[in-house]
Amino acid sequence: MQQQQNPNSQMKQSESLPKDKSHGAHAIFDAHEAISTVIGAMEHYKMYEQNIQCQQLQGILTNQYNYLSQTYNTMVDAYQSGQKPTQPTTLYNMEISNDVTYGMQPSQPKQPEQNPQQLNDQCYSSFMLGHLKACATGATTAALEATNPVMRRVLQDSVANFSEMAYEVFLYQNEKSYYQVPQFDDQTMTQLLNSYAPMTQQQH
Repeated sequence: MQQQQNPNSQMKQSESLPKDKSHGAHAIFDAHEAISTVIGAMEHYKMYEQNIQCQQLQGILTNQYNYLSQTYNTMVDAYQSGQKPTQPTTLYNMEISNDVTYGMQPSQPKQPEQNPQQLNDQCYSSFMLGHLKACATGATTAALEATNPVMRRVLQDSVANFSEMAYEVFLYQNEKSYYQVPQFDDQTMTQLLNSYAPMTQQQH
């Protein structure tokens, strides 16, 4: 019975490896996790699609799903080939104003819904936000471990786009008063904002 060769028994430089094999073990695990998280987000978006009532949220979901599909293909291409993907990472442009309403209004305490029929647009938008945060976190972790420069760049670029998509969902929730943003009083905020001073550059 032929024994499998131990890939770690001999040191290799990246230029001596085929592009599709220029990944470290840790990098492969984390990229695998990041791609799986994107799949999970896309599959859940499909579950929410038929239940969302608000046309605006439906539009956000459709745009984001299409973008996630493209990003998924780009990630898989870079992951499997180790080379510049056929479809490069593009910039996600959200279609909502970035005006934020600050302050808190009285609202009923939340608790988990126990009946699927009780799930509403507030719930679905919260689920979407959670998936996007997980995608951004997974891609960040994988990018920091990636040894292949192309895969690293694809993951790094994706983090900014996942963050933008999460911001879009937050803005939707904030506009609908689903996500309220408390503030410090003026004195506390001023004190915190002025708690740093720029350093003076010393000439060497």
